[in-house]
Amino acid sequence: MYQICLLPGDGIGLEVVPAARAVLEATGLKFNFVEARAGWACFEDTGKSVPDETLAAIKASDACLAGAFTSPKKKVAGFFSSIRYLRRELDLFANLRPAKSRPVAGSLPGIDMLMVRENTEGLYVAQERRYGDLALADVVITRQASERISKVAAEQAQKRRHKLAIIHKANVLPVTSGFFLEIAQEVTALYPDIHSYDLIVDAAAMLLVRDPGQFDVMVTTNLFGDILSDLMAGLVGGLGLAPSANIGETHAIFESVHGSAPDIAGKGIANPVATILSAALMLEHLGEPEVAAAIDQAVNTALSQDTLTPDLGGKATTEEFSNAIIRALG
Repeated sequence: MYQICLLPGDGIGLEVVPAARAVLEATGLKFNFVEARAGWACFEDTGKSVPDETLAAIKASDACLAGAFTSPKKKVAGFFSSIRYLRRELDLFANLRPAKSRPVAGSLPGIDMLMVRENTEGLYVAQERRYGDLALADVVITRQASERISKVAAEQAQKRRHKLAIIHKANVLPVTSGFFLEIAQEVTALYPDIHSYDLIVDAAAMLLVRDPGQFDVMVTTNLFGDILSDLMAGLVGGLGLAPSANIGETHAIFESVHGSAPDIAGKGIANPVATILSAALMLEHLGEPEVAAAIDQAVNTALSQDTLTPDLGGKATTEEFSNAIIRALG
């Protein structure tokens, strides 16, 4: 039996996480689900975006499945982004974001790629300061973080098509981005069975738009990976279909990439696919690849039918769409 911590979070997270739970329960595997709180609403109620008991619940579980978290657009005293806090506290250093062609309008054919994003440093250390009309931010690149994310990327490439693109901006930022490139090349040289090559980030963005089918695995720093993985999602149907994994040495959190969508929250029409596919990534991580593949195929089957949520051009509710996926599981 797997113990899974559920973090619905905010907005539509309260609707898509139960949908993903229903799909997990339909697989026939045994789960013990533990629900915990995190996010903006939690902060408003308790003064913490991630209470201590939530952190403890995640640590006591085999994995965690999260929905969506709201963050204010302006700095709020005492508030810290839930997912960024969890990544830091649990040392979830690897962010895996796959993009795969789906049978929906707007999804390009022939795409099956994976972004491996360093998750703990870069510009996202959030060391910012302002002096009047001058604002500064630190960028942190360390050997340890760069080595371990490069190792994860190389191992992922070995499981796939043995191609790995190292994405950087060393031509403009030789001290920071150049250091990341240097370390990534050192690590990938230890994997002679994969073809690794480097790409400047702006060239990578252009090639992703012009010829995305050429990519297999990509590895890059935090900010570049965040931006490019959203671009990748746009090529295969949008953020509503985009799962992700945050993985460390001992803990893992799986979450949909989309936001909390307050404009449709509570209406029962949110697209649950990203969260359900995140649940499939979770099962693969837990050593259930066949069940994970069955969920992925069931999602494609449901996407090929008429029972679609409004964002995909249909009129179905979240529950109706998730039930279509469950039926496709057989």
